[in-house]
Amino acid sequence: MLKLNNLQYNNCIFACKIKSMRFKVHFFFFLFLVLFFSCPEDPDDGLVEIPENDRTEQQVIDSDSLLGYFETHYYNSSYLQNNPSFTLDEIIISELPEDGNLPDPNQNTMLSDDIITLTTTYFDVEYEYYILKINQGESEISPNFSDRVRVNYEGSLMDGVIFDSSSTPVDFDLTNTISGWGRVLPEFNNATDFVINNDGTVDYANPGIGVMFLPSGMGYYSSAAGDVPVYSNLIFKFKLLESEENDHDFDNVPSHLEDLDGNLDLTDDNTDDDPYADFVDSDYDNDGTLTIDEDLEPDSDLTEDRDGDGDPTNDIGDGDPTNDDTDGDGTPNYLDTDNSESRDD
Repeated sequence: MLKLNNLQYNNCIFACKIKSMRFKVHFFFFLFLVLFFSCPEDPDDGLVEIPENDRTEQQVIDSDSLLGYFETHYYNSSYLQNNPSFTLDEIIISELPEDGNLPDPNQNTMLSDDIITLTTTYFDVEYEYYILKINQGESEISPNFSDRVRVNYEGSLMDGVIFDSSSTPVDFDLTNTISGWGRVLPEFNNATDFVINNDGTVDYANPGIGVMFLPSGMGYYSSAAGDVPVYSNLIFKFKLLESEENDHDFDNVPSHLEDLDGNLDLTDDNTDDDPYADFVDSDYDNDGTLTIDEDLEPDSDLTEDRDGDGDPTNDIGDGDPTNDDTDGDGTPNYLDTDNSESRDD
């Protein structure tokens, strides 16, 4: 066996290291050249930005599409009238046969005959949206656009593809849904009562039942959502079961009353121009007195313990800050920057 002395061995190791270093230098130089010549000078080169469709123009397209749908589709109106406990999947919307004639007119009704057209302004565009009112709902209570609701629902596209549904009642804060929901559900009333069955399910009596037809601008518009393509009109069947008035900032002013400009958008109302919209601001006018503490009107209901101390007779305020105007200038104290009187004074 050939043996190397220490000097020869060290020289060999050194030579190997030199070769290794030369290889690394050559490799990284080659890699640099590849990256340098393969990267575009402008990182945006080759990317095409697709502008969002004009909302006014898209609304015209969506409206034409929906109106055409109503002229070519019908629903099983007689069955729904005669079977009040029907489920949402028993609301059947069908396309007319090729001859264009309505099958069995005693059992079915054209959508165009029963559709109700409503209008709203959203993103500075005048929108039309549509509802099929199957049952108004027999409670005296209707939700506000900002309330919490309990519903059953089924969402589909105009081609009948179902993209979302609930098998059991679900709760929604309408401020967290697409804009169409907060405009349609207030057109219906809640159920009158409910019964809890032995198996834990709940049956509601006389709920509001309908179908809403929304243009894409009141839905997801230019954003694809799951199985919903961009610029899709949406159809929702629903049962309105219950609703609860929301007070998002717990100041005793219901959130729907904090929409001061009346445009059904809580996010653009900001009395004191601080970082918080009124509906999540505990001191609207930034006068140092919490809105809830500007409730000075004497409490006329001595059965409700508003402050939770166990004694309903010592409560200050009637639970409504909107009816307190100490200086009589027409602006309630909670919105009046020159009145900071507190019930704790």
